[in-house]
Amino acid sequence: MHNRQTAPIPLAQPVIGEAEIAAAVRVLRSGRVVQGPEVAAFEHEFSSMVADRHCVAVNSGTSALHLTLMALGIGPADEVIVPSFTFAATANAVRLVGADPVFADIDPATYCLAPDAVAAAISPRTAAIMPVHLYGHPAPMDDLQALADRHGLAIVEDACQAHGAALDGKPAGSFGAAGCFSFYPTKNMHALEGGMIATADANLARRLRLLRNQGMEARYANEIVGANLRMTDVAAAIGRVQLEQLPGWTEQRVRNAKSLDARITALPTPFVADGATHVYHQYTLRVPGERDRFQQRLSELGVGSAVYYLTPVHRLRPYLPEHGHLALPETECAVAEVVSLPVHPSLTPAQLDRVAEAVNEAGSLL
Repeated sequence: MHNRQTAPIPLAQPVIGEAEIAAAVRVLRSGRVVQGPEVAAFEHEFSSMVADRHCVAVNSGTSALHLTLMALGIGPADEVIVPSFTFAATANAVRLVGADPVFADIDPATYCLAPDAVAAAISPRTAAIMPVHLYGHPAPMDDLQALADRHGLAIVEDACQAHGAALDGKPAGSFGAAGCFSFYPTKNMHALEGGMIATADANLARRLRLLRNQGMEARYANEIVGANLRMTDVAAAIGRVQLEQLPGWTEQRVRNAKSLDARITALPTPFVADGATHVYHQYTLRVPGERDRFQQRLSELGVGSAVYYLTPVHRLRPYLPEHGHLALPETECAVAEVVSLPVHPSLTPAQLDRVAEAVNEAGSLL
């Protein structure tokens, strides 16, 4: 099936087309390059994707999480419940404000926080829950919100992989006190680099705008201590182009996922919960036992793959001393088994066929 003349199929393929290049050049020629009209327009346009919430653009998804926790007043006396099966930025944002991340286990089907595990992790110090809509599948927000309401906790959604995802028609990023998005190049849409915070609270939005810009709205009229985490107008202009194309790309990702679902027979295909709109930032399978052998065969057949995530956050060096003893069995099982495959919208029908055929062949070796 694969030979030396056939190009390997990449796991991800960020789009940087002529429209993105033209947008960047337009901004550079304007001379308005930081926190200007493009950023304001991007915020306004992105709002329509998150139930018309106030949107605050920043320079990365990590900054979005960090600033949100700062704006909510979460600090050294507090704990924030997070999954360990996620990218380290989720927990890093908690540590950056001096609070303690408390790791809870996941649902094995969705890879998102399990409400029962969250309930067991709540303590008198708990200030917030930070669910991650992992791989583009929404977390169980109704159950998590009920827990938050019962205990007086804030919810901060890590929606960095979930642009356009929804639960019962309600978009990811519109459930909690705030929802945070990333525009890193491998995300479903990008701005080269950047982030966005969505909130229904106008006062929180104003505080976020102060915090991203040295604590000031008017020049040299600093109201609070802030940081410099602004988005450039070049990034915003690229983000606006990408946002316009996102619905079509999302539809293509879903079509690609359904195509793979129909063709892959060697392994169970990704689960989608009732009422969930999965946007397939990653198309992730479980490979019990021989994952390395499986990936090696995929590579030989010219199909890219990756493991997200090889090490759970609670076993990473910064968190190991306090959390290395934790028993998170579903997290540990997922870490040992998951493999993500190409699902991006640039795939051709022939490439999708190759991916499915390679998975079936590699799976037959297990």
